[in-house]
Amino acid sequence: MSTNTTNKKTALVTGANKGIGYEIAAGLSRLGFRVGVGARDDVRREQAVEKLLADGHDVFGVALDVTSDASVAAAAAQLEELGGLDVLVNNAGITGGMPQEPSQVTAEQVLGVVDVNVLGVIRVTNAMLPMIRRSSSPRIVNVSSTVGSLGLQTAQDEPIGPISGAYSPTKTYLNALTVQYAKELAGAGILVNAGCPGYVATDLNGFRGTRTPEQGAAVFLELATLPDGGPTGTFSDENGVQPW
Repeated sequence: MSTNTTNKKTALVTGANKGIGYEIAAGLSRLGFRVGVGARDDVRREQAVEKLLADGHDVFGVALDVTSDASVAAAAAQLEELGGLDVLVNNAGITGGMPQEPSQVTAEQVLGVVDVNVLGVIRVTNAMLPMIRRSSSPRIVNVSSTVGSLGLQTAQDEPIGPISGAYSPTKTYLNALTVQYAKELAGAGILVNAGCPGYVATDLNGFRGTRTPEQGAAVFLELATLPDGGPTGTFSDENGVQPW
């Protein structure tokens, strides 16, 4: 039986203990959601939850390692017990370290990034889907990057993104996966979209980015709250829909 006695919708943000994920969680709370702060590090997760609560946000911690089937199943059980899930934001991701040149990257390195950035999305999404299917306004949002866009990477005029044999290809894979989920779930009214936060200052890039995490979170808040019947299977950034 649902234990959600409020009229609030519930969202889960993976990798939400810091950076863009943290700001997505805070932003969704401001928009009226109860938000599960998903993170694998117990200490950092609880610190993030405490700070968000202190700032007046309606949040709760969700122990979640996206590379672990058991952890994902436990997280799904927790959310089920708390009343279900309406919005899933797949934010957790890693770069895989250096070097990233395809001639130098190792198979082990690539597999590690795929496990988090791609398989992690599949594990979490599939575990949460039974609850999301029951939602009146179900949304799945994947945190991708324009460095995963084949069209933008190969543009004749100012192609974007560094040379990358691990991180960028996983975002290309994630973009393709987003399209396939959108196609499969369209009949269920589940909107599935991906977005790019822009070049945000986070630990993934040594805080060299030019945008704040709050600015980076904005596109994902928009995708998480699209109106019923809104677009699905799209890839957007601050400037609107972008090529896959």
